[in-house]
Amino acid sequence: MKRFHVHVAVPDLEDGIRFYSTLFGAEPSVRKDDYAKWMLEDPRVNFAISQRGGAAGVNHLGFQVDEPAELEEIHARLQTADSKVSAEKNVSCCYARSDKYWVTDPAGVAWESFRSLGTVPFYHGEGEESSKDSCCAPAAEAKEAQKAACCAPASVSGTAARASCC
Repeated sequence: MKRFHVHVAVPDLEDGIRFYSTLFGAEPSVRKDDYAKWMLEDPRVNFAISQRGGAAGVNHLGFQVDEPAELEEIHARLQTADSKVSAEKNVSCCYARSDKYWVTDPAGVAWESFRSLGTVPFYHGEGEESSKDSCCAPAAEAKEAQKAACCAPASVSGTAARASCC
């Protein structure tokens, strides 16, 4: 079953948590010092906020799926819509390990389609110091750039999509 995903970058995490908890009538299911996530059933949405750099506002949209076949079905549709789909397998980001595909729509909005494989204890994966398999950031990038860039590829369809994370 698919779940809509929205990630919003916020200037103040506590204010964001208060606002969205009131709006949704529920506390976050995941809460970290720099990130919060609500896994809502009505509407069925994975709604995340973070305070990890980048401009405030919608960071990216997407679909979370439960089964590998669902992810590959979305991947096939993305390839038909845009030939510049970026694939990431078994990457760690936003306190989760996932397989995912990224594309940027004609308006420049990054779209992430993903299947969660499990949780990890840090925003970037095995540890804040590690860049191995971590968040789409090549080892050659600076550590600070990795932290700010988590969870979007450097470029999809020629548009910079990096900002914050899932």
